[in-house]
Amino acid sequence: MAKKSWIAREEKRRELYEKHKEERQRLKEEEKWVELQKLPRNSSPVRQNNRCALCGRVRGYLRKFGVCRICFRELALEG
Repeated sequence: MAKKSWIAREEKRRELYEKHKEERQRLKEEEKWVELQKLPRNSSPVRQNNRCALCGRVRGYLRKFGVCRICFRELALEG
């Protein structure tokens, strides 16, 4: 399982992205690059990692199900 601090950090990035999403889109449309750079770095969607909803693992993540390959296999074996 991933460290709690890594999971919390990722959650904070998601919250920042949601908070600045509309402003970021508006600045991109208006091509105001200097103002766009003044937004928090972690509010960019590029800085987000997909994490398993059950264990927090980054690698082996299956987008369709939102879990990693290991948790997916365990869930499949349970039925």
